[in-house]
Amino acid sequence: MLDVTLVWDGDLLFEKLFVEHGLSYQRVPSSALGMRFLPKSGVLIVPTGFANQQYTKISRGIETNKGFFDRFVRKGGVLVVYGALVPEYTYQWLPFTLKYKEQYGAVNIGVVQEHGCTCVFDGDRAECDGYFTETDGDIILTGDGLPIMVAKEHGDGMILATTIHEFPSGAFLKWAVAHR
Repeated sequence: MLDVTLVWDGDLLFEKLFVEHGLSYQRVPSSALGMRFLPKSGVLIVPTGFANQQYTKISRGIETNKGFFDRFVRKGGVLVVYGALVPEYTYQWLPFTLKYKEQYGAVNIGVVQEHGCTCVFDGDRAECDGYFTETDGDIILTGDGLPIMVAKEHGDGMILATTIHEFPSGAFLKWAVAHR
């Protein structure tokens, strides 16, 4: 089994992080999600900008594969989802309530709840592309008082959503892989 599956339709600098930290990975277009031939992984990452047609065309495939994401997490997978990079977005394909509003800028990070995923970023200030306006998940981090990282356990797995517009730390990637 691979460590990470990155959902995107072209090369991303993100991939260098996996190599740098010794993680096995694959990049797949959203149209391949749920296919029988798709090699399994413990972590699935949907990068920043997935809903913005200027950057990628993966949003349709993501939105039509709600059942795949549900099964992946219920069976123990860790799903990491970033900001949509559009003015407002509802993550209807996730098995919990999550709404996003775009607002780019540097924020002071506050820890609301201790959690293994707080190592996503090293430091107390980060660039964010927005915040979450509504969720029934656990708010883990805030940026200037607004929710920027949410965790939701689902079955045997977990969904982590963040609007931090920075590459995740190596410690976070290794935590997510080990969490399964």
